[in-house]
Order: sequence, then C-alpha cells, then structure tokens
Amino acid sequence: MTIENVQNANTPVQYLAFKLGDEVYAVDVAKVREILDFPPITKVPRTPEFMRGVINLRGSVVPVVDMRLKFGMPMTERSVNTCIVVVEAQLDNELTTIGALADSVQEVIELAPSNIEPPPRIGSRLKVEFLKGMGKIGENFLMILDIDKVFSSSEITMVKEAANAGKDLVEPDNYKD
Repeated sequence: MTIENVQNANTPVQYLAFKLGDEVYAVDVAKVREILDFPPITKVPRTPEFMRGVINLRGSVVPVVDMRLKFGMPMTERSVNTCIVVVEAQLDNELTTIGALADSVQEVIELAPSNIEPPPRIGSRLKVEFLKGMGKIGENFLMILDIDKVFSSSEITMVKEAANAGKDLVEPDNYKD
C-alpha cells in the first residue's frame, strides 16, 4: 500500500444526513446536486408506487422517488420539513438524476473511515448491498446509503421512462440557468 492510499483511507468523507421516519440516513455529498423544498409533483401513470412522479427543475424533468416507500415504510407525508434531495446515481456507466423524497435534511457530517462500521446482517429494512456502512457519531448510528446500488437497473430504466413520459406532463419553468 502506498502512502497516498493510506492517506486516502484515513481521509474523512462528507455525507448529507437526512431522516426517513425516525431513522437517519446519509449519502455522500459528492452525489448530491441540490436540495429542494417540496415542489408540485406531477404523477406519471403506470409507474411503481415508490415513483411519486416528476418535477420540472429549471427545464429538466427529474423523476421523484419516495425513499420511504422504496425501503418498505409508509408513504412520506408532506410537512414543512419535507424536501427533495436531488442526487446523481450511476448505473451501467451512465449518470441518472433522481429526486429522493426525504422527511427532512439534518446536516452535512464528516466521517473518517474508522467511524464507519460494516452494514448489519440482520435488523435492517434495507438490503445490505444498499448500504456502504453504518456511520457512528457519538452513541448514534446513521445508515450510509450507496445511492448507486439503491435502485436496480430495471428500476432506473423505469425512472428514465417516467422522466421521458413526464416531459409532456410538466409545464416549463419561467426561468433558465
């Protein structure tokens, strides 16, 4: 192992922490494009239940996924803290922009690899391959998602098809980048 590899292995990574129900999850900030208040979502017919619809993000159609439904929880209810975390997931060497519905965004935290435990084998709603690990902050844990593995290739295809179908359903914004 080179000195550079050792330094990279000990370099803290920043994660965006967010809540789904009473559980705290996190995603690498390098995967996060932006965080939005809860905008109007246009439902797309014949999509899976966890696909809540699409939004118009400065002229681009972005599919919105209810992460609570995806992980077997009750549907996300709109509140003052409900938001959409816009992430870029990589699948089959292609970046796909997805809006992930969250109950609230908590904070950006830095975790050194030494503060990340392997994912649990039991007691988690998530399939272990969705998780990079469990981040430890004091006595509390948060589940670090591997956003590239949360969705299967067939689900990503459905998300892309929903975005394409949604282009005819959403109205263009009045502003551009």
